[in-house]
Amino acid sequence: MQGGIQSIFLHGSVLKNAVLQHARLVNPTVRPLLFARHESVQAARMEEHGFESTTISDILKTKGKSADGSWLWCATDDTVYDAVKSMTQHNVGALVVVKPGEQKSIAGIITERDYLRKIIVQGRSSKSTKVGDIMTEENKLITVTPDTKVLKAMQLMTDNRIRHIPVINDSGMIGMVSIGDVVRAVVNEHREELNRLNAFIQGGY
Repeated sequence: MQGGIQSIFLHGSVLKNAVLQHARLVNPTVRPLLFARHESVQAARMEEHGFESTTISDILKTKGKSADGSWLWCATDDTVYDAVKSMTQHNVGALVVVKPGEQKSIAGIITERDYLRKIIVQGRSSKSTKVGDIMTEENKLITVTPDTKVLKAMQLMTDNRIRHIPVINDSGMIGMVSIGDVVRAVVNEHREELNRLNAFIQGGY
């Protein structure tokens, strides 16, 4: 996964440089004009569009409030069996854990990895073990805010080897994004950036 993510950054830079190189090769005589325009008009355009400016908030809007995985939770006193059953039913790999009766008060997170390492490998019973006994507690959680840039979130997830990250604001937990959500957003952003560069070269700006 990390190798694939790193290739996104590499290929995005390579493709962008290739587009600019193509502009120089097509008409070298306009190079000063091209880059003068690039530094003035295009710089303003890039600031307006915001290359690498997609935020976690943008991902949550795309997922929608009713999307599976955007806001799925269990309580600390639920059994691990019920939590894993919910993950399976909704086709997700993690659930936010809340305190009983307090859906906005995040207590931690439980993932498939927790189930494998702390239940299966240790030979414990998922039906008699509570989620609170094996979850990653709130004080150890890596979180982001709606304003966090997607690239920053990706870096946090790869550095900490996690695949899900809760989204927190001043009022509490508002959602969760996965590494898949983040990768799709980065790929789309690179694609849009290359389209803008092509439009610029062809006179679209």
